[in-house]
Amino acid sequence: MSLLDEIKWIEFPSIEDSRGTLTAIEKYEQIPFEINRIFYMHGITSDRGGHAHIDTHQVITAVNGSFDISFEDENNIKTFKLDDPKRGLYMPPLVFTSMKNFTVDAVALVIASTNYDIAKSLRTKSDYLEYIRRFEGK
Repeated sequence: MSLLDEIKWIEFPSIEDSRGTLTAIEKYEQIPFEINRIFYMHGITSDRGGHAHIDTHQVITAVNGSFDISFEDENNIKTFKLDDPKRGLYMPPLVFTSMKNFTVDAVALVIASTNYDIAKSLRTKSDYLEYIRRFEGK
């Protein structure tokens, strides 16, 4: 089984009326982990990601605009388009993530299970593959 099999869409409950749409995201209702960090990216002018987190679970959504996100493990790649603020993607630890094709108005919101610690991230594809091979005992 691939780690990529754990990636899944999460629907966020939304209420629409004449005033617009209210979308709620709640811990343990839609988010399957304890939330310790929320951040967002905007005014994006180049590709993002290009790393993997060792122990962080995340949910990412496009709250505005759109972008493509690719997840890789040692042998597989899955790519998704995020363009709906009423749903997000759950990603487990140890998947190499890359984001590109941001629209000029894109805002990417990320909900994470851990606080940021650069020592717990694999910043290049080669570091990621080396870690995975060592982790799997290859």
